[in-house]
Amino acid sequence: MIDPKGYRPNVGIILCNDDGRVFWAKRKGMNSWQFPQGGIDCNEDPEQAMYRELWEETGLQSQHVQLLGRTRYWLRYKLPDKYIRKNSLPLCIGQKQIWYILRLVSDEAEVRFDCGDKQEFDGWKWVNYWHPLKDVIYFKRKVYKKAMVELGSIIVPESIPVDPVGFLEQLNK
Repeated sequence: MIDPKGYRPNVGIILCNDDGRVFWAKRKGMNSWQFPQGGIDCNEDPEQAMYRELWEETGLQSQHVQLLGRTRYWLRYKLPDKYIRKNSLPLCIGQKQIWYILRLVSDEAEVRFDCGDKQEFDGWKWVNYWHPLKDVIYFKRKVYKKAMVELGSIIVPESIPVDPVGFLEQLNK
């Protein structure tokens, strides 16, 4: 499902623990890391898609998490030209995403990667809140920043460490 402007509707998931650290997942067979995310199916609203993607990618279900909030608006990013499938119609130029922030309320042993049709991840770790901005693929950094700044204020502010190296400033350039 691609909208008239060429964006695929999608959800992103920031899963945190009680220490304000976030779940950082390693893509299967790659040295590439990201938050869980995925497309919204035709008959789903964003929240339904979020819980489906959470289950497919991490094995976690609604009883394992507490929904803390979501972004108010769609956040968009364009794909670099080399990633656009020009022979595929309708043409997808990027993604528009609603981001959710969740808190893990169950044991982390509930995490598993064999629930979806296609395994997305093969590893994960807890990282400091701002770490993903330094580690995610370059073309997703600005949308990650927007989501993390908006949703980070929902968690107890004292639990989110200040960015010590000014990475947020560098993203504005």
